[in-house]
Amino acid sequence: MEEEIINRVALSKLMVVDLEDYYPEGERVVFDIKDWLYEGFVLREKDFRQLVKDYDWSKHKNQFIALSCSTDAIIPAWAYMLMTIELQPYAKKIITGDLEALETSIYQDIINNLDVEPYQDKPLIIKGCTHKPVPSNAYIMLSSKLKPVAKSIMYGEACSSVPLFKRK
Repeated sequence: MEEEIINRVALSKLMVVDLEDYYPEGERVVFDIKDWLYEGFVLREKDFRQLVKDYDWSKHKNQFIALSCSTDAIIPAWAYMLMTIELQPYAKKIITGDLEALETSIYQDIINNLDVEPYQDKPLIIKGCTHKPVPSNAYIMLSSKLKPVAKSIMYGEACSSVPLFKRK
């Protein structure tokens, strides 16, 4: 006698939240200013301002930019601010830091603007495996955002999830 196979996961009220679904398209770029410094360590204001003025910022259209300096030079805040003013009409997002800080900042904006109404009083699984670079901090921010509205929160896949929270 054959029994019908029933997909209980599909029939459950479980909702899967996949951060990869929110991954915004666009090239991520680290803009290292070390080559704009005298001997890689000294920022000469007049020279730096001229480099900023002469640079073709339009080639960064629709990119996410992390401004950084890979040497131990001390970079004044105004230098990154000056670059940001020139980049702002072209880049989608500009921060100082590395690629991980950039991805975290991108996801912070996404999660801050996330509509949590669909998740109200629902059991949730925050999907863990991604093919895109979702930073660890994004999972922390998401779980904090969802906890006040979710009935329960798990992490992983429906077949092998780790329970994290259950409202009493």
